[in-house]
Amino acid sequence: MTNFIHGNQIQLLRNGAEYFPALEAAIDGAKHEIYLETYIYRADQTGLKIGQALMRAAQRGVSVCLLLDGFGSQDLPASYVQTLGLGGVKVMFYRTKISPWTFKKNRLRRLHRKLVVIDQAVGFLGGINILDDFDPPFVDVARVDYAVCLAGPLLPSLYATMHKLWRRIAWSQLRPLKSPIHYSPPIHGTGHAGIQAALVLRDNIMHRRDIEEAYLSAIASATNEILIASAYFLPGMRFRKALIDAAARGVSVKLLLQGRVEYFGMFATHAFYRLFLQHGIEIFEYRKSYMHSKVAVIDGEWATVGSSNIDPFSLLLAREANVVVSDKTFATELRTDILNTIQDGASKLSHEDWRHRHLAGRFASWLAYGCLRLFLGLIGYSNEQ
Repeated sequence: MTNFIHGNQIQLLRNGAEYFPALEAAIDGAKHEIYLETYIYRADQTGLKIGQALMRAAQRGVSVCLLLDGFGSQDLPASYVQTLGLGGVKVMFYRTKISPWTFKKNRLRRLHRKLVVIDQAVGFLGGINILDDFDPPFVDVARVDYAVCLAGPLLPSLYATMHKLWRRIAWSQLRPLKSPIHYSPPIHGTGHAGIQAALVLRDNIMHRRDIEEAYLSAIASATNEILIASAYFLPGMRFRKALIDAAARGVSVKLLLQGRVEYFGMFATHAFYRLFLQHGIEIFEYRKSYMHSKVAVIDGEWATVGSSNIDPFSLLLAREANVVVSDKTFATELRTDILNTIQDGASKLSHEDWRHRHLAGRFASWLAYGCLRLFLGLIGYSNEQ
């Protein structure tokens, strides 16, 4: 069950063009401590700019803790990590063993969430990594992604999960831990004013299914519309059935999916196109640039923004974080933006289009799905798909 808390202030941020200036400004205003987690950190123009802000904060005496995933940030030059360290930024990596020749679950359980908490007063959460919007560089239209800036009673939970993970990784790497910073963060009201929202986490201990269950509960209650924008979309059996059942009830179900294939495994998503189209679910493929969105709006009131894709890696293996919002104004803003993205850069896929699509493409989809099923079987998740 999603535990909503009243009284939050939540601002939707579209793409890096809105996210990074807000993040940099918040870092420059930090007085006590900064915790930042990300899956990918690139030493490109954006990464260097955020890194400079972090070092400026550290040089002012702010405690700056940067936690990066060992796989997602494996290409970050050691020289730049050293530069950050010399600038006063404390940098650690989550699970540095990334050998591709093992099927051990522990090496596949990545830190995929993108979180920031500054002075326990402001936080950021979403799907945007620390890298340029125009990466890969041959794309001339910005990547589509979202984050939120939040303040209010959700912040203590956000801070607690980041602080706890930082301490755990520090102990595992035998890093010295300073005494906690003692100061009084701002007190935010918890009344009914503001936005009703919940922080929903996924890990491999206490919160294995929380994000998936939040989606399934909202889908089961939908009466009018389900709008999902997901970069990597390969839902399990329960999720597929929930969408099909909703369509059968007369709910309008629209999926905005990535049309550009970044790697072979993405073909597996296409394995369910025929099933969804047969049951009246609308599919839109975004091809104008790369779409890394991980958002949804249901019945114009329930909305989620976060790091979790709807695929086995996010829902079964990775550490993820989403915010779920119950607010018509926020949901309407996000819904409008998704629909604008559909209108501006997506094409609707009809049942006839898919039936006549090149045979090789359909074969690739089932081959990719078969490989994925084999992989999940080898790591013990054969019944999930």
